[in-house]
Amino acid sequence: MALPSQKPNEPLGDEILQDWENIGSGGFGDVYKARHKDWGFDVAIKLLHRGVCPSASLWIEAEVMTRASCDCVLRLYGTYKGFPPIEGDPVQRRRGGEPMQEGLVMAFMERGSLQSLFDKLHDPLLWPLVCRLAHQVAVGMNFLHQQDLMHGDLKPCNVLLDDHFNAKLADFGLSRVSTSCMSTSCMPTEEKTGYLQGTYKYMPPEAFDSSYHPVRAFDIYSYGILLWSILSGKEPYPCNNPELVIESVRGGQRPPTPKKIDKEGWNELVNLMEQCWDNDPSKRPKFKDSLETTEAVFSQNRDGIPDAVCQVEKAFRGATTSNQLSTRGKKKPFIERTESNDEVDFKIRDPIKVSTREMSCPDKVKFVDEYRPNLIRNVTKVMEITDLLGEMVHDEARASMAAAETSYIRMRKLYSSLHSGGDKVKAAFYDALAQLHPELV
Repeated sequence: MALPSQKPNEPLGDEILQDWENIGSGGFGDVYKARHKDWGFDVAIKLLHRGVCPSASLWIEAEVMTRASCDCVLRLYGTYKGFPPIEGDPVQRRRGGEPMQEGLVMAFMERGSLQSLFDKLHDPLLWPLVCRLAHQVAVGMNFLHQQDLMHGDLKPCNVLLDDHFNAKLADFGLSRVSTSCMSTSCMPTEEKTGYLQGTYKYMPPEAFDSSYHPVRAFDIYSYGILLWSILSGKEPYPCNNPELVIESVRGGQRPPTPKKIDKEGWNELVNLMEQCWDNDPSKRPKFKDSLETTEAVFSQNRDGIPDAVCQVEKAFRGATTSNQLSTRGKKKPFIERTESNDEVDFKIRDPIKVSTREMSCPDKVKFVDEYRPNLIRNVTKVMEITDLLGEMVHDEARASMAAAETSYIRMRKLYSSLHSGGDKVKAAFYDALAQLHPELV
């Protein structure tokens, strides 16, 4: 069946979209789900924050998604231009001369991501599904590299799942043409001065060199760490201290090999994983070569896929039902975005129900870090909190917040100050939050 498509350069407008719902947010902006009236199904729309001019990276991402279009890459339907009703009355905004927002219109993945699946199941995935996911990600990445493109941020949050838990590569915000295929004059400024974008737990040791320019071996290393996550169902490196993790990675340390299971293809996938995360980029296999291993292992376990998918669907529904029952009669839970750059992953969590007296400083810092997107959306008494923080917030930052038009923008600016101020400032912010917004903690 042919899928709908747009005419070139013809963005979708507000007249064709309805039932907008925010499903995730990050440093770049927000992702919404909306129903396309004519197509009759939901789409995902990635928008930059209000007041932010469309950046070249958004359109580079669109170009990458178009060039990398295949079964294992998230489908891009086109672009959007308009006034999202969730941001205020579109008519008033248009009359007020506010510029229209622009964004990308993509396929909506109801199953979420690999990360959200890990969070729901709390256990390693069934082996046939492990084999299929490992192969599908390798297929998508090989296709990307064959088009002289890179992903740049491969991790569980950026591997989305369709209704039958097939993998779709997503979030190409850090994608680029391979360095060998791009002239220096075309590189963004951050590439000329050194590259440290992405998620540090999935980045190779050479990427932490200030003079590093990304090449395909970067993605292959990330795939090795991703394979570890798929095999174990966990996040690598429980330590959340970037400096310690980076030092360990540069020293050759990797996550411990998952506990061996007696399944066809286990040794082959573990060996591939270890080859991919080799300290020496030249020793890492190309995705084209990796496909020989992943395809063979998947073929050995293909017959178990229907039963594995059925079991995961039951567990998935059970986890969702359990969460609904646990929150019945309570305040609506946060929709929490798993934090890192442009990723589009989300999960449902209740606010931490611990009084301020019982919260240690590390617990307060953890709360402030984990619930960043939710607090940015919900805190309204930003300047009052800033006053309580006193000299912990620099005068320039305070003036910038005071000049901001909305609480949302003020909170984004305040979080920048919290990040630069360290754990002491974050703990003080938590105390101020508990005093002025007790309902949020």
